[in-house]
Parts: sequence; structure tokens; C-alpha cells
Amino acid sequence: MRLIQHFIDGAATTTPPARLGDVYDPALGKVQAQVALGNAALLDEAVANAKAAQPAWAATNPQRRARVMFRFKELIEQHMDELAEMLSREHGKVIADSKGDIQRGLEVVEFVCGIPHLLKGEYTEGAGPGIDVYSMRQPIGIAAGITPFNFPAMIPLWMCAPAIATGNAFIIKPSERDPSVPVRLAELALEAGLPKGILNVVHGDKEMVDAILDHADIKAVSFVGSSDIAQYVYGRGAANGKRMQCMGGAKNHGIVMPDADMDQAVADIIGAAYGSAGERCMALPVVVPVGEETAVRLRGKLLTAIADLRVGIPTDPDAHYGPVVGAAHKAKIEHYIQMAVEEGAELVVDGRGLSLQGYEDGYFLGPTLLDRVTPDMQSYREEIFGPVLQIMRAKTFEEAVSYPTNHQYGNGVALFTRNGDFARAFAASVEVGMVGINVPIPVPVAYHSFGGWKRSGFGDLDQYGMDGIRFYTRTKKVTQRWPSGGAVLDQSFVIPTMG
Repeated sequence: MRLIQHFIDGAATTTPPARLGDVYDPALGKVQAQVALGNAALLDEAVANAKAAQPAWAATNPQRRARVMFRFKELIEQHMDELAEMLSREHGKVIADSKGDIQRGLEVVEFVCGIPHLLKGEYTEGAGPGIDVYSMRQPIGIAAGITPFNFPAMIPLWMCAPAIATGNAFIIKPSERDPSVPVRLAELALEAGLPKGILNVVHGDKEMVDAILDHADIKAVSFVGSSDIAQYVYGRGAANGKRMQCMGGAKNHGIVMPDADMDQAVADIIGAAYGSAGERCMALPVVVPVGEETAVRLRGKLLTAIADLRVGIPTDPDAHYGPVVGAAHKAKIEHYIQMAVEEGAELVVDGRGLSLQGYEDGYFLGPTLLDRVTPDMQSYREEIFGPVLQIMRAKTFEEAVSYPTNHQYGNGVALFTRNGDFARAFAASVEVGMVGINVPIPVPVAYHSFGGWKRSGFGDLDQYGMDGIRFYTRTKKVTQRWPSGGAVLDQSFVIPTMG
């Protein structure tokens, strides 16, 4: 059986692992590979190699580092089909979704190709008599990323691209459910000219996560996962003096106003709710029609659109989405559907019990639609992370806005309307980190930053964009004064002023 090893110092490790984890094919429901699970000693090896390689990489001028990133970008593009097939085989996404996963990560690689400009500091001449002040951005040393199963290409690239472009060494700990793509990306980075030891991949479970959070030489950790784990990771890492950036769960809302383009809104909602089998933190699992007439029209059009959805294996070009990632996750989603019914929600479309011929053991779920969901329901308050859409009816615009504002999560939200006054008021007042106006999945482009509020994000800096550059660098401020013409500088025994 195929063994997925760690990637340290430019090569796969050869030592037989003490522990192994199973990697499943979600379409077949069968083990397709095993992944080595590391420990603190294995992490020490990765950190030692990173520590040896990082100073020379940091001393490499930004233009040369940018050339490596340009070449890395080209290699990812050349290997797009290979990477997408690898991703779909382990995650279950359809190929088109896998290519989108890779592309969104690739856009961050493109952004950091401008690293010579992004690293420029500030300069003030004559801040005081003969005094100039300037700042410089310097790498922090060694950083690590702990990434989730749902985006095995995009999120590792979001983290590692700005980290290595700014002169750091980086260690990725991917999800043990679909670990192959990050290893392949590390191989491509090496081919692009990245020195050995700068990008390493270690596999593992909680034992490896805790080792990362406790390691003295790892100065910063970026994490994406569920909110409870994000809070734990943030707390433990911060207690150990690390810079932390932890993204958690979500329960994103789409508010539909009576004046919305209903056909366009439904098309957007269907894709956002059921794409990638709902396994994304920017999915749209809750839709809030304003007014009963809006709710009736929306529900009717959703039913028509859901009937046209096709669930299939990842390589089916006509499938809209594939299986969920694993048996336990499928059971969790089914549990939430039953919970919603028991709480009083109306089960309009039941996606449980779906089976595909020849793939009866696969982790497939059909699209589910629940109506008349209320804020007190646990199935609403918590993240389901599957192909389940919940309808919450609101009488007024203000009531609709209160739902995402008062929710424990604050990742993304969308408003569907033709009214600019509503849109402006919504964007200004809603308590959510990323807002879409007639945009169902408002993931910012790579030169902005990604991050939610409340229990969707722990830490002060967001992912990628300029926040990503700031997260992986330290700003050093220099105040300098030079003698002029041999003159003796006045001595001062007080804090100097510039005026």
C-alpha cells in the first residue's frame, strides 16, 4: 500500500514510521494509502534543518526570492491536472472544484511575486536636527502552518507563500485525511529553486500539533480548522510566546431582499450552499428571505434548482459535487439533519440515504433543504459543514441583519438586493468580517486579506495580503544621527525629542 512520508530537507523521509494513519478514497469508502504520523522528535529534525537553511535564504535578496516564487507559480500551473486529480482522490471534490482550490492558492503565490515592493519600509529624512528615521521588515525565522482537510492546496499556499517569500523557513502540518498535495507542492517548490530545508512537511495528529505549539524555535503558527480547536491552538501557542493566527468555524448567512434578482440569487445560493459538498468555511448554509412572499418565491426556485443537482464521483464531469471526506463526517452531518427535524425544522428535501451504483460504500449525501429554522435551534447555532441549506424567515431587514450579527461566528455574509441604501447600511452595520453584496462567497482577492470575526478568527492579523506579510515579518525601527563636518554632537541625558 502507498505510504505518504514526511518531506524534510528536500526529500521524503525513509525511516519506518512508528505510527500510521489511514487515508481513504471518499468515493469508494476504502483505504487507499497510509500516512506516517510524526512526533516531537520528528519535528525536531524538521526544525533543525529549517534553522540551518533559513539564514542564507533570509540573506538572499528579495528579487531572487521573487524569481523562485515566479518559477513556483509556473510549475503549479504546469502540474494543475496532476495536483487536481491527487486532491480529488483524497478529498472527494470534483475535479473542477479541486482546480479552483489550487487556483485560489496560486493567486497568493502570484501576489508574493511582488515581494521586493511588499517588503519596503518607511523613511523620514530630517525627523530632527540631523536625525533620520527608517524602518525595515525582517523575517521572524521559522513559522509553521496547521491546515484543514477541506482545502489541501489553497490554505497551505495561503500560508507558505508569504512566509517563504519574506525570508522565513516554513513547516506545514497538513490534515492527515488528505496529505499528498502539500508534499507535492513542497517538491515543486524545491524544483523551482527553493533551498532544501526552507519548506518542510510533517504529518501527524494532536501529538504533532502540540509539538509545534511547544517548540521554542517556531516563532509563529497559522491555523485553520474548527473554532474549538482554533481557540485551543491560539491559547497554547500564545502562552508559549508565539505569534498566532487562527481561523475557526463559520455559519454564513445569505439575506435575500424582496427586490433581489431572484433567479441570480438562487443560482448563487445553490452553488455556495452545495458546492464542495458544503465543506468550506465560506459556504452559505443559511438563507434568510425577508418577507413571506420572498420566502415563498425563494423556496420554490430553490426546489427546482436542487432537483437539477447531480452528485457524483470526483471524476464525473457532470457532477456538481462529490462525496464528503469521511464516514465519521458523513454521520455527523446526518446527525445534524435529524437534530434539526427534532427541533422543529421542516425537512423539505432529505439528502440522506443517497447511494451511487458501484460506489455504495462511498460517503455520498444528497442536497438537503430545511425550512422554518429558528435562532434557538442547536442545528442553526453550530456549523454543519455539509450539503445542508437552512431557511430562516425574517419579517424585516433589521431582523434579518440581526441573525448574522448575533451569531457566535462572524466569517462571511451576503446580501442580495438592488437597493443601494440597504446594501450600504448592511455593509456598515453587520457584525461579520467578510461581506458580499450580490456576491455569495465573499473571499477577498489575494492582495486584500481573509479573516472573520468573533469565534471565526483568533489573533490580530488575517491571512494573506498585507496582513500575511506583516504576520511573517518583524518591523525594525532605526533612528540615526551622523556628525557633520567633524562637529562634536551635544550630549543628552534625556529622552531625545524630534522638535
